[in-house]
Amino acid sequence: MEILRTPDERFADLPAFPWAPERVDVGGLEMAYIDEGPAGAPPVLLLHGEPSWSFLYRKMIPTIVGAGLRAVAPDLIGFGRSDKPAERAAYTYARHVEWVGAFLAALDLRGITLFGQDWGGLIGLRLAAEDADRFARIVASNTFLPTGREPVSEAFLRWRKHSQEAPVLNVGKIIARSCVSPVAPEVIAGYEAPFPDERYKAGARQFPLLVPIAPDDPAAEANRAAWAVLSRGGKPFLTAFSDGDPITRGGDVLLRMAIPGARGVTVTGAGHFLQEDKGEELAAIVVDFIRST
Repeated sequence: MEILRTPDERFADLPAFPWAPERVDVGGLEMAYIDEGPAGAPPVLLLHGEPSWSFLYRKMIPTIVGAGLRAVAPDLIGFGRSDKPAERAAYTYARHVEWVGAFLAALDLRGITLFGQDWGGLIGLRLAAEDADRFARIVASNTFLPTGREPVSEAFLRWRKHSQEAPVLNVGKIIARSCVSPVAPEVIAGYEAPFPDERYKAGARQFPLLVPIAPDDPAAEANRAAWAVLSRGGKPFLTAFSDGDPITRGGDVLLRMAIPGARGVTVTGAGHFLQEDKGEELAAIVVDFIRST
């Protein structure tokens, strides 16, 4: 299996992202991550989605660390500074769950507050069910845990089609178009940094095809098992969705209906990547949720 790693010089002079990455082996591949704040503090696991990387959390990390918490933001395999298998077949939903699970085990994270957006939720919610003892509470943000039985939004189907047919996947512009606020050129370049050319985008290209949209999808059964665990409740659960995301709109309502005691908050004036639009506000919501539970 050919493994690509983005040259370090691609990440020079990132705006408002001064933190040096660390690396850990997750089964033969290296996962890069940011780990800021006191080592013994309660960890907040910040899981990004498609097609972003931990750069997405640069507005949230200072608030979380300033509250005395530990901010841990990995780059999923295929993204950011992490290793990138060149073959699309290397990427499956199950493997993404395994890779992040190996990451949690390697760092021995416990008492975790999960913050998962987009694929960060699809992966994180699975782990919160399958390795529940590591997690203290959950924040689901513009995400869901699909089993193939739910309606699929037209916005997602359009994105899925574009992700497969576009000759060039312009990652930075895709993220910018999914935000409500203007995104500066240097920030767009920061999102493009992990991908020197199309060879590095196998993971980004494959992710949309891994979302279960039919009941017989390979990941559907495992997701249904995770729902069975999550729907028993027992852990504080918060939905923090934006008011301007056509892809996940309504998912927060379904989550709160299914999970006993789940609470919700709406972040106004934000699109799909609400960490980019309203990162400081979102971080304050997470900190307040931790303090109140």
